[in-house]
Amino acid sequence: MIAMEETLLDLEPGMRGTVARFAGTPGFMRKLRTIGIREGKTLVVVARHPLGGPVVVEVDGREVTLGRGMARRVIVDVTT
Repeated sequence: MIAMEETLLDLEPGMRGTVARFAGTPGFMRKLRTIGIREGKTLVVVARHPLGGPVVVEVDGREVTLGRGMARRVIVDVTT
């Protein structure tokens, strides 16, 4: 198995990734951690809405909606 780093925005619905790191300010990272998205967590992309809409991910059994700008700054390891 090979792990590749991608942004959360690059993943298609149904794909799974483990959060590796964040590309953002400490405030951005704190906001994500308070909604359950932190390093080491596995995320599943539920939906990517069209026309610049948000990305919906599942983390710890609940769905969280992130804007595309936020999803672009979440770096995940994808195992192929």
